[in-house]
Amino acid sequence: MPVKRALETTAAIASERRAWSPSPVAGSSILLHAAALATVLAQPSLWPWALGAVAGNHLLLTAAVFWPRNRVLGANLTCLPAPAAGRREVSLNFDDGPDPEVTPRVLDLLDRHHAKASFFCVGEKAAAHPGIVREIARRGHGIENHSHRHSPAFACYGIFRLKRDVETAQSILHGITGRAPRFFRAPMGLRSPLLDPVLAWCGLHYVSWTRRGLDSVHSDPEKVLERLSRGLAAGDILLLHDNGNARTRDGTPVVLAVLPGLLERIRAKGLRSVTLTAATDGA
Repeated sequence: MPVKRALETTAAIASERRAWSPSPVAGSSILLHAAALATVLAQPSLWPWALGAVAGNHLLLTAAVFWPRNRVLGANLTCLPAPAAGRREVSLNFDDGPDPEVTPRVLDLLDRHHAKASFFCVGEKAAAHPGIVREIARRGHGIENHSHRHSPAFACYGIFRLKRDVETAQSILHGITGRAPRFFRAPMGLRSPLLDPVLAWCGLHYVSWTRRGLDSVHSDPEKVLERLSRGLAAGDILLLHDNGNARTRDGTPVVLAVLPGLLERIRAKGLRSVTLTAATDGA
């Protein structure tokens, strides 16, 4: 990336930073650790009680990691704002791309149904396929941040490694499209207790989903479609993948088998798929 563009990217990302306000649980955890340390320093004989309190707190935070739609660890967009639901909007989201085989075919299906979506891109994959990322943006879809490496250990990173990973992806995606992503989703939805202040530093907002198809693990398109469309309603955030899909018996990526039927059901219910930015800006 040229020096001038790198400086512009850094300035744009810095301008989006927001103050971090810890969730009640995060704030309580910080106070608990401080109180435990103060207790041990004042009365060393109480260390077993202090250690037990801290261990219990860590168990709670660990449980929250495996509850993707929780708000214990910070704000979490699990459905669109009420005004977007009032406009009969839903948002299709695609994780883990871009993929040179699948993503262009997903884009064609979306165009055919006049639908817009948000693509949560992995930084290193975006860097490998910048032309596809630009094409996603050119067709009017959103480009959002899904980490740089999509590591299965992402939720175990320390805060500085988290910051480096998220910032790297943010810089790559902004450099390709000229727009800094506004939303973030953790790999596999496993959200670190340390992630929220990093997102505030990067000017990002956390998003999970209303329902997900699990198309990366289930090879039956009918079951995936049923998971996504059962109870389908205005305001839903629907999660699929444009990379790492399971495949049907004939080798078709499940997302490509599911998407036409899902788009038809969205239309039949009088709903309209929009990007997350369009849904929240219009709120």
